[in-house]
Amino acid sequence: MKLAIPDLISNSYFPAVAAVELGFFAAEGLDMSLELVFPVDRAYREMRDGAIAFVGGSAHSALAAFPEWRGVKLVCAQAQGMYWFLVMHADLGARRGDLSVLRGRRIGAAPWVEMGLRRLLREAGIDPDRDAVTIAPVPAAAQSGPVNFGLSAARALEERRIDGFWANGMGAEIAVRRGVGTIVLDIRRGDGPRAAFDYTMSALATTDRLIERAPDVAAAAVRAIVKTQAALKADPGRATAVGDRLFPREAAALIAELIRRDLPYYEASIAPQFVAAMNRFCRDAGLLHGDPRYEEVVAAQLAPLWRGAHC
Repeated sequence: MKLAIPDLISNSYFPAVAAVELGFFAAEGLDMSLELVFPVDRAYREMRDGAIAFVGGSAHSALAAFPEWRGVKLVCAQAQGMYWFLVMHADLGARRGDLSVLRGRRIGAAPWVEMGLRRLLREAGIDPDRDAVTIAPVPAAAQSGPVNFGLSAARALEERRIDGFWANGMGAEIAVRRGVGTIVLDIRRGDGPRAAFDYTMSALATTDRLIERAPDVAAAAVRAIVKTQAALKADPGRATAVGDRLFPREAAALIAELIRRDLPYYEASIAPQFVAAMNRFCRDAGLLHGDPRYEEVVAAQLAPLWRGAHC
């Protein structure tokens, strides 16, 4: 059984990664393997086509392969809130929260990830067309082979192929520590328009087909994520062992600290208010036309498992 994530060397989808690497899926009876499938829309298409059982990615991106949420369900959250950072080159002298620095600049952002940036800029009064803000994948993201976008973005910023990037916390941390990046927005921690927090979240999703045919598998996957979140809350240092196996040395040394910072957002529940807000964002972005009910987006029958019930 395969679980796809769109970025591996990252804190964004770490609960799913750790659930595989620390044995929590295996403990629930699931023989789960991890695959890096970039970009996220490709991961969802592969799940739709039966090559992947679960996707651990941005919740709104399920619409890339499942129009109007038909055929897919979010089964739990890996963490709450939109989790990307806006980082600008240190030479630009950007200040926290000042989006005027984006005017006339080149910003690297992955497909579907960039939609959140475009929407929050408009809410903040920055029009990418009027203000000449170029938002596109970083050149390195077009390479053959596996792509880890955050690391690619940090490298592209260091080489001045872009002026800034919108990417995960690992890319942001590396850029800052190398002295080439300045964090302008951290949405989870209160920067930018308040509504942006609920544009999307890091979620675990699967098909209606799997839930109908193997509800025990869907339930076991949720229990594995919930137990992984609890284990990391109890000891964030366990992240280092995972990083040592999967990450380059610099990233492996950082992952436990990044996970410690993210722990306040490690909650598996998916609230109706979040789904309503995400759907508004998706309609504004042209991804969604209708107003699907909560139960059409979320596998609500699994909700008792989100807080560890029946684990």
